[in-house]
Amino acid sequence: MLSIPPAISHACLDDALVVTLHGVWNIADRTGTPRLPPEVLASCGARVLRFRTDALGGWDSSLLACVTAIVRAARAQGMDADVSGLPDGLRRLTGLALAVPEREGARRDAPPEGLLAAIGRAALALPASLRGILAFIGEVCLAAVSLARGKAAFRRRDFLLLLQETGSDALPIVSLISFLVGLILAFVGAVQLRLFGAQIYVASLVAIAMVRVMGAIMTGIIMSGRTGAAFAAELGSMQVNEELDALTTLGVSPVEHLVLPRMLALVIMMPLLTLWADLMGMLGGLTVGVAMLDLGFLEYLQATRDALTLTNLWIGLVHAAVFGALVALCGCLQGMACGRSASAVGKAATSAVVTGIVSIVVATAIITVLCDIMGI
Repeated sequence: MLSIPPAISHACLDDALVVTLHGVWNIADRTGTPRLPPEVLASCGARVLRFRTDALGGWDSSLLACVTAIVRAARAQGMDADVSGLPDGLRRLTGLALAVPEREGARRDAPPEGLLAAIGRAALALPASLRGILAFIGEVCLAAVSLARGKAAFRRRDFLLLLQETGSDALPIVSLISFLVGLILAFVGAVQLRLFGAQIYVASLVAIAMVRVMGAIMTGIIMSGRTGAAFAAELGSMQVNEELDALTTLGVSPVEHLVLPRMLALVIMMPLLTLWADLMGMLGGLTVGVAMLDLGFLEYLQATRDALTLTNLWIGLVHAAVFGALVALCGCLQGMACGRSASAVGKAATSAVVTGIVSIVVATAIITVLCDIMGI
């Protein structure tokens, strides 16, 4: 599993404010160090500050700085600080840090980070990100093996609901966008083809473009913004609420229970949505051909039929299946790696959309090159 990001939670119990520390605290973590909101100390009305570290993993000086700041803020509110719940090493370091008060004006503001420093930080963080991605893909592959053996731990009811959410619920937006894309393709093609009196080839242009790649690409982008972001937000909210930790504690794999059905649902429904998108795109082209180019209805249908081939259809369906897997993978990966705050859920949803669209574009380029090499 990915390392659990640092987080702070609090609870007011009787006359005590209990601060619970979660996750792995690493000063090099790009997600930032969480802080206890100052208004918590003022609104709780407690007389004693206590710490719990049951869910604490590894830690370094970032945790020491955070604990020290909380204790100082609590003392400023007139509260007593009980640090007996901290690990021995952290408790001793906290005592040393609080023994001598900080001198006013001694702290210097850190200089702004330059471009080269930002590039270096990103380069140093890249191996850890790649390890996390590869670990997640490995868990998904193991879950797929369990599914093939009939031992995957997810509920059929949840899977059927996901099929509905990723399939029929997406039909309105897919229909609208695909119809408009087909209409635009036909209009742009007609502007040039009309100069040569070859308006009939608009039908071939729209049919081949939609069936071979455009239908799959537009459907993938729509599903990335609609479903990939939803997957990231759902799993991110479960990470914030510690539901993923609860599943792990119960011996249930979150990847098998949550990620695998979502990926299966998108891989199954994306080709079907793409077929519908192809049909709506060709309908948009038909509208332009009949209304603007004075083509006959049957004439346009015959030209479309002559242009379509099973090879182009299968290439489009392969695009769609690959895009479905990529959208689900990006959305679930960002959700599982989400931090434990509301802002982290928003960032995970945004990252899921961005990485999903980028993955679709890269996969399209790779599949196009492979088709060219194979001569199809």
